[in-house]
Parts: sequence; C-alpha cells; structure tokens
Amino acid sequence: MSCAICEIRKEKRFCPAVHGRICPQCCGEQREVSLDCPLDCPYLRQAREHERPRPADQIDPAGLFLQVEVSDQFMYEKEHLLMGLTYALAKSARADRSVNDQDLIAALSMLAQSYERRLSSGLHYEEPLTSDSRRSVAAEVEAMVKEYRAAEQQHVGHSTLRQSDVLKALVFLLRLGYGRTSGRPKSRAFVEFVFAQFPEKESVVVAPQEAGSRIILP
Repeated sequence: MSCAICEIRKEKRFCPAVHGRICPQCCGEQREVSLDCPLDCPYLRQAREHERPRPADQIDPAGLFLQVEVSDQFMYEKEHLLMGLTYALAKSARADRSVNDQDLIAALSMLAQSYERRLSSGLHYEEPLTSDSRRSVAAEVEAMVKEYRAAEQQHVGHSTLRQSDVLKALVFLLRLGYGRTSGRPKSRAFVEFVFAQFPEKESVVVAPQEAGSRIILP
C-alpha cells in the first residue's frame, strides 16, 4: 500500500497524527511541520534523541533580550519564582493540548517586552497576541506572578518581588524555550520539557523564601 500522505512511496510505519500508515520520508519531512505529532509517538521520541540544538544564527538576537543579564546568582535566589512560572506554562499547555512551542515563546516574548517597557518608561502596555491559546498562556503566567506576590504578602507582610526580577525570569524561560524547541512550526519539544518538570499527577504550592521555603513538589 502507498503512503497516506504522498500516495507515492510505500508505507512502512503507522502515523498517529493521520491515523494511517506513511513512508519514512514523509514522516521525517512533515513531522511537527504539517503533522500534529503526539508526544508519545515512538518516531518523534526517537527523533528527539538525535536532534541537535538550534544553531545560534537561526535565532533572532533581538528575541533573546541580550540586554537583560540573568546571572547564576539570580537563578539560585529566584529558583522558586522560575519554577512557579514554569509550572504556569505547563498548566496552560495541559489545559489546551493545541499549545505548541511557538505559543509559549510568543507569550513569554510579549510579557518580557511589556515588563521591559514598564521598567524603561513606566507604560503598562501589552502587544495583542494573535490567538486565544497564546493569550491563555500569558494570562496563566501573569496569574502566577500575582499569586507569588500574594504569597509573599501573606508570609512576610510585604512583597519583595521587583518588576526587574519578573523580567529576568521571563527572559530566562524565553531563552530556554528557544534552546529547547526544534524550530518546526508545530514543535512541542519545549512543551514536553515543561511537562517533564511537573508530572501531571503532581501539584505545586508557591511560597516565598522564608526559613528556606520554596516551591514545594509533593
């Protein structure tokens, strides 16, 4: 029988994205391009093992916010914040299974631009996002920031979280996203990464760093 995609070459493997059998060439060429590959597809997982990091020249330097310094000390001190925001990404992607890497990156980029604008000019303005999925991701991240501030207020009487801290955390996750994604239009490698940090049956409690407290993973 012929491939369900090209209808020319011989089919050799089952593709869960098309619910039919396809040839290896179409699998390789259309994987996460025209095909919505489920994360548990064995051929996708095999390809992940051999994927190389995206070349730096394929990433727009402006998108990495190179003017924002994210030090090792910041990542250590704000580990709880970083994990909270990562959890927000995972939560939003689980709520909408159509969310892909580009959606997470677009939402993080918009929020980073917004926080940078607040710091430089005081203006609170956010560029409109192009899809409901991306707006939902951004809303979940913003909700986590508010939750974190409220937790600080409850535990220490005031919030120490600065807008510059949120910007650095967003930029860190944005750079992580660019480094994790394959760059294909429907890539979900970054989505898979954030899922792995928070398995579906686990939950998170966000708490400020007081007496050693941090994000708690049951």
